[in-house]
Amino acid sequence: MAGADVDAVGLALSLTLVAVAVAVSAWRGLRLERSILWSVLRALVQLLLVGVALTVVIDPASPVAWSWLWVGLMLLYAADVVRRRAPEVPRLWSLALAAFAVTTALSLGLVFGLGILPQEGRTVVPLAGLMIGNAMSATVLVARRSVEEVRDKRLEVEARVALGHGRREAARPYLASALRSALVPQIETTKAVGLVFLPGAMTGLILAGVDPLDAVMVQAVVMFLVLGAAASNATVISLGLVTRLFAPDDRPLRIARPPDA
Repeated sequence: MAGADVDAVGLALSLTLVAVAVAVSAWRGLRLERSILWSVLRALVQLLLVGVALTVVIDPASPVAWSWLWVGLMLLYAADVVRRRAPEVPRLWSLALAAFAVTTALSLGLVFGLGILPQEGRTVVPLAGLMIGNAMSATVLVARRSVEEVRDKRLEVEARVALGHGRREAARPYLASALRSALVPQIETTKAVGLVFLPGAMTGLILAGVDPLDAVMVQAVVMFLVLGAAASNATVISLGLVTRLFAPDDRPLRIARPPDA
């Protein structure tokens, strides 16, 4: 079965779909036309640049070290994105970077160490990108929810400390609630795979001409990788936040609400 190749003409014609979104925005007075056009232009330029770079990285003749260097840059950028999206969380960048590093080492170490997929340029960068990109949402959510839980229930937390609980025990139910909130979206997405929607990786493989059952096997590995990464990353964040939300004497710190709250 031949794959579905998209040429420059096809790419240009697909912009008709963007025109529909712009038309809807103008018709309903949403004033999102400029944002839509800018996001499309930015995405296209970024994808083209990444495509050129990937051509070099995934070349079988290129050393796999280049792929791992790319992954390292992903980790730095992802940690910065998390910091900017949750500015109210103190010293989050270093914690987010540690969480992404631990998750990446654990998840990709299992995938490549167990021989599920070969460690090559064509696998290292795409898998790391899917894993880190999907884990970012859970990371931001658990960080913000943890701060909200401890801040909004400060009196309850202080009462638990007064009863003799250490900071980790005092914060346990509130961090657990934040962790649950962060993981539920990914869990629900996993439940709906195949019934409600076909994931991007599987759709791309099928469009490229891969046998559907082979595409399903690859998608299952990716789906499990993403779920495990989200859980691991959110857990590391929730555990690490204890030292950032409490004073040395175990009292919860006073953390101001963000300007947009």
